Amino acid sequence: MSARVTEDEVKEIIEVDTSITSIVPFITVANQLVTSECTDSSLTDAILKEIERWLAAHFVAIRDMRRSSEKAGTVAENFQHSLGLNLQVTMYGQQACMLDTSGALLALSKGSAGAATVTAIEPIS
Repeated sequence: MSARVTEDEVKEIIEVDTSITSIVPFITVANQLVTSECTDSSLTDAILKEIERWLAAHFVAIRDMRRSSEKAGTVAENFQHSLGLNLQVTMYGQQACMLDTSGALLALSKGSAGAATVTAIEPIS
């Protein structure tokens, strides 16, 4: 299936570091996750697109961790990162779970969904 969102649409909600030359891999995995977990529900195409956009931003944020605080005197930096929270680890993943009123992503994030195995990530055309 082709992606529901474009790179520009994802970049509308997340700033992408210049070291990341393409966000297509993040869109690809978001598309595959939405397609496998959310399309059996009554969610509209418009909502599926938004879920995919926020999930892609979530994966970008995982790759390029966001700062939660900075300090100038005696230099300090903290990042928004916790292990074991799955889709709840970023505000983008949290938003995707909120948009998914079927509850599939939240169940997957909490580990109460059926075990999902990704055997290969196929590039989208």
